[in-house]
Amino acid sequence: MEKDEMQSPPNNEFPPCPTNPNCVCSDSAIKDEKHYIEPYHLKVSPPEGWGVLKDIISALPRTTIISASSHYLHAIAKSRIFRFVDDLEFQLRPRQKMIALRSAARLGYYDFGVNRNRIEKIRNQLRLQGVIR
Repeated sequence: MEKDEMQSPPNNEFPPCPTNPNCVCSDSAIKDEKHYIEPYHLKVSPPEGWGVLKDIISALPRTTIISASSHYLHAIAKSRIFRFVDDLEFQLRPRQKMIALRSAARLGYYDFGVNRNRIEKIRNQLRLQGVIR
């Protein structure tokens, strides 16, 4: 399956990150500081939080939403200079009132923290809008 044709993760969990430090995932079984990142815990209704997240992702520079449904969003982000591609995936889990996430570089070994920083910037925007804790 092509990266641009990604679907919602099977069994409601994202695959683990590879060993290289260019990926973060809220579904990491091992909560190591290299790969694990907290999911977004919603303060608002799941549909409202999901809508705000989609708006934030749509506004990110050099980022394109590839697919979006009522519970899954896949976007790609390209680096400014070399146009490296990162995959951003989000899954709404309404029963847990959270959004699980995974962000990973397609190529290379080290990303200089770009994926983690992007996810944290999105987290800050969601907090500023009162969407998450």
